Amino acid sequence: MRFPILTATLAMLALPVCATAEDDEGGFGLAGLLSGKNKQDLPPITLSAGMPLADAPWVLKSGTYYEFMIEGDGSQELALVGPEFFRAIWIDEIVVEGLEIRPLGLDSVEFDEAGKMEIGFVAIKPGRYYLKVPGSTGETQRLEITIK
Repeated sequence: MRFPILTATLAMLALPVCATAEDDEGGFGLAGLLSGKNKQDLPPITLSAGMPLADAPWVLKSGTYYEFMIEGDGSQELALVGPEFFRAIWIDEIVVEGLEIRPLGLDSVEFDEAGKMEIGFVAIKPGRYYLKVPGSTGETQRLEITIK
């Protein structure tokens, strides 16, 4: 006899099973961090022999979803490394020629020929990071990134 009373009491105290848009006080929508309201597009990164990676440093906000494109022109076999940056973000997906990849982690990417790659991620850990062409020493071959 105690179990039906206990069950009924717990049912009355339970939170609603289904959330509505009105219940979302954070303003993100039902998808939370991955909602369209929380998404920002970043300028593309260009991998080309002797050309700058980007026009300006990136300043990101922790908890925001970002997407950016990496475009390799095939002028040279080029890679992009940034292990500290890739460990400070959560990668949602990498899209290459319509193929979606959902990795657990990433250290670098490399273009052997011309192509495009899109990366979607959530900035997590505040700090100063970089993406760069390995072995390069020039400032234009390095993209400074700050997560606030």
